[in-house]
Amino acid sequence: MEFIPQFGSVAFTIFAFIVALSIIVAIHEYGHYIVGRWSGIHAEVFSIGFGPVLMSRVDKHGTRWQVAALPFGGYVKFLGDADAASGKDAAAIDALDVSERRRSMHGAPLWARAATVAAGPIFNFILSILIFGAVILSSGQPVEEARIGEPRNLPADVAVLEAGDLITAVNGREITSLADLYDIERDTSDDGLLDYTVIRDGEEVVARASYPLIGLVNAVTPQSAAIEAGLEEGDVIRAIDGTPIHAFEDLRTAVEASEGAPLSLDVWRDGETLEVTLSPRRMDLPLAEGGFETRWLIGIRGGLFFDPVTEPVSAFEAVQFGFSQTGFIIESSLSGLWHMITGAISSCNLQGPIGIAETSGAAASQGLDNFIWFIAVLSTAVGLLNLFPIPVLDGGHLLFHAYEAVAGKPPSDRALRIFMTVGLILLLSLMLFAITNDIFCP
Repeated sequence: MEFIPQFGSVAFTIFAFIVALSIIVAIHEYGHYIVGRWSGIHAEVFSIGFGPVLMSRVDKHGTRWQVAALPFGGYVKFLGDADAASGKDAAAIDALDVSERRRSMHGAPLWARAATVAAGPIFNFILSILIFGAVILSSGQPVEEARIGEPRNLPADVAVLEAGDLITAVNGREITSLADLYDIERDTSDDGLLDYTVIRDGEEVVARASYPLIGLVNAVTPQSAAIEAGLEEGDVIRAIDGTPIHAFEDLRTAVEASEGAPLSLDVWRDGETLEVTLSPRRMDLPLAEGGFETRWLIGIRGGLFFDPVTEPVSAFEAVQFGFSQTGFIIESSLSGLWHMITGAISSCNLQGPIGIAETSGAAASQGLDNFIWFIAVLSTAVGLLNLFPIPVLDGGHLLFHAYEAVAGKPPSDRALRIFMTVGLILLLSLMLFAITNDIFCP
């Protein structure tokens, strides 16, 4: 079993994982820390990592900021906490006077404790929203009209249009927006060319060009057959098992028909032709309308043979996009979990630390923009996981606070110890199951 894919070294994968996790953990714990401070709760320790302390300093508020040797998590230890999981140190709290007890996690008002606990996951969501928003703010969004920005770097025999062309029709079908190009029907012509009606320099002309969606690799999915076979963004798949590929639809059809059997791909890359062999994998894909679709996939996303003209977006639109993208990840994650529980999709969709590390390395190997996007996705997942109502996690603490709000008193110390033990067992069991998936799932 290969734990580390072929895109890079073990050291690179681990480094990418540590960087991604450290950023997400730092934001999560800072949420706890800063809201706790605003709420009058004193943080004694802010730690990135566990175990032996590598470096530390104490700030003017009396908080020790430290980096520890095991960089796979972090914590904030508040006054009165017995451990990193905010267990209650009853003896320490009893020794505090009234004013100092108010500055402890367990002596603060309910609203302050609940806000401090909830802040960690909320800050993870905020990080995701800001990253998604920043990406579209910097890159802009395609204009609605089907106007050519710049043709891509493609094989010489791929017929393309000119920069600035406005596509108004393809094979006689009216094109009113960029989205229409994704619905062009497959033609049966031998050369794979279509008639494009375009506005060029103010005049209407007809030009022959390839399908809008050729066998272009626009993106490669981490932990897929494509990335393990070495496919890269910008590759053009020219043939599968000797059969020419004129449209991305041809590629999709061939992959589905293989039912997992090995495929031989002729791939064009920067003027050279490579032969790549890979085996499609059965994958569960979230649908926009909800639920999942199971298909044979190699793990690539197609794209148009040109870069469309883009326009800048406002800060408000960028934040809207960040919210919608974060919401989609939360919704599809919850839907995926439910479908795994009911057996509708494979439990292999649940990744553990090995799988996440592999994905981190794969994203980093595809460039900084892909790695930053992955951090946003993982940050949403971490925030959501921490809201699960499992003792030890933030969601478990919020559940205890909800009980206190209704009952008028917190659970007893003995009940809390039992719940925390059960929660720890559940969390470790879930982690063991996820690691087993990393090792044994295809």
